Amino acid sequence: MTELLASLLLASVWLAIAAFLLAAMRPVLRRLGGAALVYRSWWLLPMVLLAPLLPLPPLPLADSAPVLALGAALRAPVLPDDAVLWPTVLAALWVAGAILAVVVQWRGQRRFERGMGTLQPRSDGSWQASADPGLPALVGLWSPRVVVGPDFDLRFSEAERSLILQHEFQHRRHGDQWANALLAVLRCLFWFHPLLPWVSRRFLCDQELACDARTLDTHPASRRLYANALLKAQLVHPVAPMACHWRSQPMLKERIAMMKEHKRKALPWVTGQVVVVGLCMGLGAVAWASQGSAGGSPTISAEAFSQDDAASAGLERPVTIDNMPPPSYPRSAFENGQTGKVVLQVDVDAQGKATDVRVLSATNPGVFDAVSVAAARQWTYRPAMKDGKAVASAVRIPVNFAMDETVTE
Repeated sequence: MTELLASLLLASVWLAIAAFLLAAMRPVLRRLGGAALVYRSWWLLPMVLLAPLLPLPPLPLADSAPVLALGAALRAPVLPDDAVLWPTVLAALWVAGAILAVVVQWRGQRRFERGMGTLQPRSDGSWQASADPGLPALVGLWSPRVVVGPDFDLRFSEAERSLILQHEFQHRRHGDQWANALLAVLRCLFWFHPLLPWVSRRFLCDQELACDARTLDTHPASRRLYANALLKAQLVHPVAPMACHWRSQPMLKERIAMMKEHKRKALPWVTGQVVVVGLCMGLGAVAWASQGSAGGSPTISAEAFSQDDAASAGLERPVTIDNMPPPSYPRSAFENGQTGKVVLQVDVDAQGKATDVRVLSATNPGVFDAVSVAAARQWTYRPAMKDGKAVASAVRIPVNFAMDETVTE
């Protein structure tokens, strides 16, 4: 439970860092590559959220001073041993909030889809609804459909209808419905985050601006007509969390202002993509490396000691271990800087197989026990020898979990 809360807290911090960085870089990226480049920069968000979940091998980056300082600053606080209730209460509160967010978004999406009424296919590849809860829009996830309202043909001219449909088809071509679904997941997981409302609004705004820019790139002479179609449609606010709405009243001025801007070519298209990829990969790498920088690199040692036991039992050779891959360091213990020692007793049969693994003693009981037992079951053993034959025996193995070469006795 504590590990879950610590991971959620760490992800929340990286979400805030990514949001601030995107806000700072947005004007620069817009000058370099326009609205489409700004929209692609949002890949930074899943990069920094998923990077700390990946396993971290020993890397020079993880031992660098800036990353060590950052990892120490982001390390989750260690709860006292008697604070058993608080992790449970906080986890229950987070689960309740996440479930509530799921219900609210699901009901909003269902209300919107039901509000469209019956759908009829059109010759232009779109679908016409019998009611208008906020159309045109791209609706659906697995099989998205462009849906227009019942008065679509009456409200817009033929040229305007063509531009609107191309806009919505651009959403479908670039998979924007999946991006909105991912945003809905983030709203559920991070419902408590104070920056999430801004992230949601800004992301959807950049999505529409990028789609406008892509549509106008193929029709540069239709900017006035496109703006006129926007003015006709600005009547309602978007109400479906996973639909790509043509109507987006809160950002009408920004969309029209974007169309008035001249397309700047300060850098070639490829260079703009390199800037975004470098931004995402750079911060993602720092997030990845910082997960292991709270207390330096862990060292795990394991050494069998059974010579005295072998002599007293009349064994010619005690149980030996050929291959001992070290157990993994528990993430919560590593982030909290915990060390410990586990003494195992492994029963080995005459064929060299571990038949039973028991914990004889452990410092910080329950922290390192499970990973130690799991590792011991995977080790390769040689059976003990007595009178020239392999016999069943046992071996005691201390496993030390330490930070920066410090071993807990």
